[in-house]
Amino acid sequence: MEASAIDLAFSALGIMLDPTRLMALSAGVLVGLMIGVIPGLGGVVGMALLLPFTYDMDPYAAFGFLIGMGSVTTTSDTVPAVLFGVPGTVGAAATIMDGYPLARQGQAGRAFGAAYTASLLGGLGGAFLLAISIPILRPIILYLQSPDLLAICVFALSTVATLSGNAPLKGMTAAGLGLLVAMIGSDPQSGTLRWTFDKLYLWDGVPLVPLTLGLFAIPELIDMAVARRSIAADAAIDTRRGQLDGVRDVFNNWWLVLRCSWLGAALGAIPGLGSAVIDWIAYGHAMKTEKNTENFGKGDIRGVIAPESAANAKEGGSLVPTLAFGVPGSASMAILLGAFTIHGLVPGPRLLTEHLDITYSIVWSIALANVLGAGLCLAFSNQLARVASVRIGTLLPLVLGIIFIGAFQGSRQWGDLYVLMGFGALGWVMKRAGWPRAPMILGFVLGGIIERYLFISIGRYDWNWLTQPLVILFFALAILSLAGPIVRRFKATGVRAALTFGPPRFAPAMLMSIIVAGVLLAAIAVSAEWPFDARIVPQVVAYTALICIVASLGFEIFTARSPLAQPADQRDTPTSGPALEPRERARRSGVFFLWCCGYLLLAVGIGMLPALFAFVLLCMRFWGRESTARSTLLAVCITAFAWVLFDRFLAVPWPQSLIGNWFPALQAYLP
Repeated sequence: MEASAIDLAFSALGIMLDPTRLMALSAGVLVGLMIGVIPGLGGVVGMALLLPFTYDMDPYAAFGFLIGMGSVTTTSDTVPAVLFGVPGTVGAAATIMDGYPLARQGQAGRAFGAAYTASLLGGLGGAFLLAISIPILRPIILYLQSPDLLAICVFALSTVATLSGNAPLKGMTAAGLGLLVAMIGSDPQSGTLRWTFDKLYLWDGVPLVPLTLGLFAIPELIDMAVARRSIAADAAIDTRRGQLDGVRDVFNNWWLVLRCSWLGAALGAIPGLGSAVIDWIAYGHAMKTEKNTENFGKGDIRGVIAPESAANAKEGGSLVPTLAFGVPGSASMAILLGAFTIHGLVPGPRLLTEHLDITYSIVWSIALANVLGAGLCLAFSNQLARVASVRIGTLLPLVLGIIFIGAFQGSRQWGDLYVLMGFGALGWVMKRAGWPRAPMILGFVLGGIIERYLFISIGRYDWNWLTQPLVILFFALAILSLAGPIVRRFKATGVRAALTFGPPRFAPAMLMSIIVAGVLLAAIAVSAEWPFDARIVPQVVAYTALICIVASLGFEIFTARSPLAQPADQRDTPTSGPALEPRERARRSGVFFLWCCGYLLLAVGIGMLPALFAFVLLCMRFWGRESTARSTLLAVCITAFAWVLFDRFLAVPWPQSLIGNWFPALQAYLP
C-alpha cells in the first residue's frame, strides 16, 4: 500500500475517534443491537429508519452512524435465534440449527460467547478485505469511462434474478417498477415532467426515505401487528453462564473462523447474494470440511461459529462494489447509496481518489462498530434478550411514530407521508402476494444513474460504446446472471413438466400481476406523448417489465408447475405467527393500517408532534390495550424525544397544519 494511502488511513482513524463522531457511531451501534433483537426489523429496515437522521450530520458522522448500525444487527440477531428459535434477521437463520439446541441443553451462554466472538472476528475480517481492496481498485477505477460504468450498473440490475428467490420474472418486473418510479419528475435531458400528475411535490422525484420505509418497514410492522403477541413473553432469560467457554471455542476453531470470514466477505462482494444465502453456504462449508460432524443440527458449537463468522464479514465485502462502482452489494447497501446522494457524494472514481479519507473512515467504522458491538453483547446479553419480550402493544406504536417522523425527513413535505402510506400498502400487498421487494428498491436506486450514464455514453460515443470490451463483458455477465436462476429452476422442475400446459387456473394472488400489467400499459400510453429523449428509457423499461409480467402470469395460469412464477422464498414471505383465517388476517391488517392512516389525518389536522403524542397514546391504549398511565408516560417520552431531536437540535421546519402550526408558539412558554 502506498505511503499516502497509509497516511490517509490513519488520518481517517483520527477523524473517527473525534468524540462527536465516535458518539454518532456508538449511537448507531446501540440502535443496531436493538433492531437485531427484534425479528422483522433487520439491517434493511434499520438503515431505512436511521437514514433520515443523517441529513444534518457531516459525512464522517453520518456514515459512522449508518455503518455502526448495519455492522452489528447480525451480532445481536443471535439473541432470539438462540433463545427462542426465531431469527432476528435472515442472516441468523442458520444459527438456529445448533444455537437453539444448545440453549435447550442449558448452554445458551456458550452459544452467545461463541457467536459474539465469531461475529467480531468476522467483521474485522470483512473490514480488512475492504481496506486491502481499496489500493488495488484505485488504479482500475481510473480507467473506467461512462459506458463501462453503465454496463456495471446494468450488471448490478441483473442481480434481481438472485434477489427474487423463486420468482425471477416477478423480480424483474419489480425492478422495472423501481426504475419507472425513479424516473418520476423533471427529465434532466429535456425538462419534460414525467408522471407528476400536476403535483409540484413530484417535480423533483419520489424521495428515497419514505419509499424505502414504506416498502420494508410498514409491511413488517403490519405482520407483527397481525400476530399480536410478544416474541418471548414467558421465556426464562439467562445468557451469561458459559460465555467464556464459547470464546475459547472460537479460538480453538480459529481456522474455521478464518475460512468462513473470508468466504462471507467474498460472497458479500457479489451484488444481490445477501445474508439469507451466505450463512447457509458457510454452514454447509463447515459440515463438508470439518471432522466429526454427526452432531451438526443437534448442538454443535461449530454450527454457530461458521454462520456467525460469515454473516458479519459480508458487511465489509458488500461495501466493496458499493464504494468502488456504486453497485449495491445488498439491499441495505442500496439504501446506503441514498446516504451518499444526501451528502453529495458519488461512489466510484472520486470516492477512491478525492474522498479517500471518507472511504477509510467507513473501514474504521466497521472495525470499531464490531469491537463495540461484540463487547456490549457480551456484557448486556440479558438486557438485549429482554427487548424480545416487550409487549407488541407497547413496541409497535413507538416504532411506528418514529417511522412517520423519519419519513417526513425525505423532503419535509406532507407528500412524504403520502408516499410512506402508499408504498407501505404496496409493500404489504407485494409481501402477501409473494412478490420480492428488494429488486424494486435496487431498480429505484439505479434508475437515475443508468439513465444518466446512458445519455452521456450516447452523447460522447454515439452507439460505438456498445463495442467496448468491458461493456461487452458486463452485458454478457448480466445476461448470464439473469438466465442462470431461470435455467436452474427449469432443471430443478424438469423442462417437460414446466412446459406441460393444462386447463387455466386462477388464484387471488394473480390479481396483483394483472394490476401491475395494467399500470405498465398506462405508463406506456402516457409516455408516448413525450419527446424522444424523455420517453426512450421509460418505454424500454416499461415494455421489458410488461413482457416479464405477462410471461409470469401465463406460466401461473396455464402450467401446473411453473419454475418462473412461484411465490418468493422466505425472505419475502409473511412473518410466521399464529394460524389465522384469511379473513381474520385481512381484518387485523386493515385495522392496523387504519391506525396508520389515523396518524396521517391527525398530523394534517393538528401538526406532526401533537399528532405523535395523540397517536401513541390512543394506539397504545385502545389497540395495544395498555394501561392509561403507561400509554400516557410513553407518549410523553417519545414526543419529548422527537421534540428535542428534531425541533430543538435539527430545527426541522414543520409543515402548516389545518388548525395552524401552533406548536412553535407553545415553545414560548417552555424553558
